[in-house]
Amino acid sequence: MSSEKEKTSSAPSSSRSVELCKGINGLDKVLLRESRGSSAEVYLYGGHVTSWKNDHGEELLFLSSKAIFKPPKAIRGGIPICFPQFGGLGTLDQHGFARNRFWTIDDDPPPFPTNTLSKAFVDLILKPTEEDMKIWPHSFEFRLRIALGPGGDLMLTSRIRNTNSEGKPFSFTFAYHTYFSVSDISEVRVEGLETLDYLDNLQNKERFTEQGDALTFESEVDKIYLSTPTKIAIIDHEKKRTFVVRKDGLPDAVVWNPWDKKAKAMADFGDDEYKHMLCVEAAAIEKPITLKPGEEWKGRLELSAVPSSYCSGQLDPQRVLQGS
Repeated sequence: MSSEKEKTSSAPSSSRSVELCKGINGLDKVLLRESRGSSAEVYLYGGHVTSWKNDHGEELLFLSSKAIFKPPKAIRGGIPICFPQFGGLGTLDQHGFARNRFWTIDDDPPPFPTNTLSKAFVDLILKPTEEDMKIWPHSFEFRLRIALGPGGDLMLTSRIRNTNSEGKPFSFTFAYHTYFSVSDISEVRVEGLETLDYLDNLQNKERFTEQGDALTFESEVDKIYLSTPTKIAIIDHEKKRTFVVRKDGLPDAVVWNPWDKKAKAMADFGDDEYKHMLCVEAAAIEKPITLKPGEEWKGRLELSAVPSSYCSGQLDPQRVLQGS
């Protein structure tokens, strides 16, 4: 299949909406553009969203200035896909292998119930190689649709099917490891995770209960919140911007910022970049997903960025967390 064929067949009607081109180090990437000006960029390496811009051209995702676009290294920032293992919770390398495999454009995806009229979307597919089968001996099809909505919302839908022929079920953990761009981490707060239980990765995954206040940040954080709501808000005071995370099929939420010491220890992360990012990750970790042969799991993430609305210095929760 030529890249030209991929390009034309993956682009619904308007070639301006979907464009296949070369990115950093000659890696293939897909540009999605919505008619009002918002855009997204997806590398086929990792099925990895590396950019999401609003209709003013402002970048909404964090991508490290030191990100290494050289396989097999995963790209630092954007939205890495963690599959079939989150973190070190298993025998595979950190976060599994989906984020450092080459995905292909899916020219003929099965019917896809979607609530967007947008032409700016791309369907990707990942199947295991012989090498993958050696380290994780399960046959699967992972279909990923990445779409820009008419209002500039970014939607990722993962569909994972067990295609084992000999009757073997398999289990996996999963996360959309989203890096949000923030003006100053000390001016950010997260709402929607108050009073929930979490596993603290900095304390041997010990279980704690969050306090009743919104989350704020003054040191390293690495927590897996359990049984989380379908909507979480990330409020950036300085930018007067709120990110709204809506998720379906993903009960957990990881909150991560490496802070200064860990930032300095990462070769592909600037020493001070921790101040300008926050990971809030829609995930399925505590209870792994198990699929029998022929069964399919779906996990959906929708991101939107809206102007913050304040009421006595607080975000109006009615508008964001209980609103549509």
